[in-house]
Amino acid sequence: MRQFWAQALFYLSGTSQAADNTDGLVGIPTVPFSKSSSGGYFELHNVGAIVVDSSFANVTDTRGTTLIPPTLYDFATTFADDLNSYLQGEKEERNNIGIEVGSQAKNSQNIHLTIGNSSDFLDVAGRETSEGYSLSVTPSAITITGASPLGVWWGTRSVLQQAALNNGKLVVGSGTDSPGWGIRGAMLDAGRHYYPPSFLVEMCAYLSFYKQNTFHVHLSDNLINNVDLYSRETQLDLYAAFRLLSPDPAVSGLNKRANESYTREVFDDVQQRCAARGVTIVPELEMPGHALVISQWKPDLGIDTDISLLNISHPDTIPTAETIWKTFLPWFHTKTVHVGADEYVDASLTKDALATEYNTFVNAMNGFMQSTANKSIRIWGTFPPSSNYTNNIATNVSIQHWELYEDNPYWDYIQNGYDVLNSDDAFYMVSKYSAGYPQTINITKVFHGAPDGGPYAPNIFDTSNSTNNPSRDEPRVLGHIAALWNDFGPNTTVYSEAYYSWREGLPALADKQWGGQLVEDDYYAVFDKLHAAIPGQNLDRAIASKSETILSYSFDNQTHLPTVKDSSGNQYDGKTDCTVANGSLTLTPTCSLTTPLSSKGRNYTLSFSIYPTKQTPGAIFSGPDSVLFAGNGTISNVTIVASGNPYTLNYSLPLNTWTKASLVAQGNATFLRVEESTGQKAVTEMEFLTRIGLDGESLVWREMAIEAPLATIGGSDFEGLIKDIKLIA
Repeated sequence: MRQFWAQALFYLSGTSQAADNTDGLVGIPTVPFSKSSSGGYFELHNVGAIVVDSSFANVTDTRGTTLIPPTLYDFATTFADDLNSYLQGEKEERNNIGIEVGSQAKNSQNIHLTIGNSSDFLDVAGRETSEGYSLSVTPSAITITGASPLGVWWGTRSVLQQAALNNGKLVVGSGTDSPGWGIRGAMLDAGRHYYPPSFLVEMCAYLSFYKQNTFHVHLSDNLINNVDLYSRETQLDLYAAFRLLSPDPAVSGLNKRANESYTREVFDDVQQRCAARGVTIVPELEMPGHALVISQWKPDLGIDTDISLLNISHPDTIPTAETIWKTFLPWFHTKTVHVGADEYVDASLTKDALATEYNTFVNAMNGFMQSTANKSIRIWGTFPPSSNYTNNIATNVSIQHWELYEDNPYWDYIQNGYDVLNSDDAFYMVSKYSAGYPQTINITKVFHGAPDGGPYAPNIFDTSNSTNNPSRDEPRVLGHIAALWNDFGPNTTVYSEAYYSWREGLPALADKQWGGQLVEDDYYAVFDKLHAAIPGQNLDRAIASKSETILSYSFDNQTHLPTVKDSSGNQYDGKTDCTVANGSLTLTPTCSLTTPLSSKGRNYTLSFSIYPTKQTPGAIFSGPDSVLFAGNGTISNVTIVASGNPYTLNYSLPLNTWTKASLVAQGNATFLRVEESTGQKAVTEMEFLTRIGLDGESLVWREMAIEAPLATIGGSDFEGLIKDIKLIA
């Protein structure tokens, strides 16, 4: 009972009796927990098995947001994989921990997973939540009792976090924990910048570790349509994308970028793998604004003065929108879909001029989704309800607030009976560059973002004026999503730069989205250890190494060919079918050297000596995240291709001469350093940059953070010699 009231105190006030950490576990989020007065620990290294209660092994959570909820046994399987990975990372020599289905009567150093009474787990508004769990630790067993299998899953995240922070030990005691808000996570603009499926899956693993349950993926959009500058022809050619690719003739021609899209099989796999970690993909297809990709497909549907806005009065507009959604609704394994409905404003008209038509469109989509697929819809806040409109949006449509100049979510929506999801611009980000928005999460604002200087929370829509914020226990506040936008399009960043916008700040925000009590000093104290323990992802592209030298290939004494020995001590030996002579490797289009590595993330030096014998452009180093070319297309300029875009230097490697070269990554910048064997041997350093602009308009030049390509050396059209390959962190 003590744990219940401690939890209730925090949810209502934002403070807790656990502030001195005599009670409570520091983690992200923090965990209400009473430590045993007798002391003691459970040693995670001694776990014999994960025991799934046979009464609940096949139970699923039907109250959450996903339509593909894992069973308790499914979650146990993923937990076992994570736990075994953790123990192997600790250099533990032991057999893998297995899963047993049986009685909770078993103990003997096991971890027990079971389901309890939902009424024991409440959210900030005092309602039952299926995401709650209790954690009981004795010297001989850990028991996680969830309100549902999803609640148990969040309990397993607490176990892994505490193990990472305490050298594999969990302090003896017990606690009850549940999220204050039901929607917690992040939004990614994949409409203006494609992201591969693997990136989405890795991001789900990242979110899940910090108990965030929602990944909102924005799947269609266009660059800013500058109607004052662009002709209709320019607008029809402006970058716009629809990321789902269907063979259905009804949407033939809508997707023009097949190689940067998700098929149903691929998108289904992403959703399944994210759901396996408790994260629901919420898809967004943007319309009737930000809909240039639709009007490029069907030009008659665009408003003449700005064809990125659909003309709702056209008789084919709503039927076309319904056709698109009917095609893709079966793809989406979530109870709520996002129809966008953002910024439907024509610069030549007053703000409210299109409101009635907009509301007609939203209500039509709402009725269509309910009747066709029994799904709810969500929209961005654009036109708050008004007595001046012919009709208003139905109150069963949830609103995602993002900017106070668009609406006042408390007074406009909540007070009028609407549920609101908070994405206020307190944590609104734009990748790489923006005149008005940051590129990373403001951690100080996470911990001091309330109007009174206290911690941020999902009920805070206005960080300056408390009268615009509902009470902490307001039931119509659905939660919080941190949005990341790609306003300047696909060449602005490489895939991983989206992750780096979130990397250090999103976990802090996750604590507040959950309702945790983490303070700033504790956050910085635990972040590095927890970050290193996140399973199911390697977004940093980290490589294990015994020293700062990760890889070293010298071809002077390679006596084990075709195996190329790594002299770094890490045993990253390669394989080659190329010729080795005079201390160098001869690269031709028909041979290559393959390594056991793929990519190295930020802060590295990849050095090598190279001797091109032909001018033909070709790849020198290749990996899944980037390729380093001695040339680009028909020119010989050194180029890196990353995330589908080329970044070219005003430099070519000289023919028939040795050049010492290094690809160098420092923070968010990447350079090429060269020292030619002719002349004064001066070192030249050049930076890989991107030109950020709108449809060819130069705006700014910005740095690029590009991973080192390590999987393959040669194997392309490049011809020449290479030697002394070394990767240093």
